[in-house]
Amino acid sequence: MSMVHVAPEAHLVLDPLTSLLAAEREDVLGYSMDPVFERLDELDEIANDLLNSLAPDRPLLNSFPGRKDTSYHAGIYSNMFYGIVVGLLFSGILALALYVLSMMGGI
Repeated sequence: MSMVHVAPEAHLVLDPLTSLLAAEREDVLGYSMDPVFERLDELDEIANDLLNSLAPDRPLLNSFPGRKDTSYHAGIYSNMFYGIVVGLLFSGILALALYVLSMMGGI
């Protein structure tokens, strides 16, 4: 943590984050929390990216510019493909069942 020496001859320091004016002591150690805050900011971006991955219209963290709606369009096309495949499979089974029933004389 960075401290501002307000009066070095009187050993007064000021903490700019909390605006606390205190006496500087030799037995107190001060550590900088800047690397921890940088890592927390990075983790915050990753958490936001994880939330953005749930919405198809939001850009991802490592995606190239201009690919905002890629997941949305991919979802539409893949769902259309699987819908057509399932529909054709169901229609084929229904047609086969009707053909078998007509051969057996049921219809």
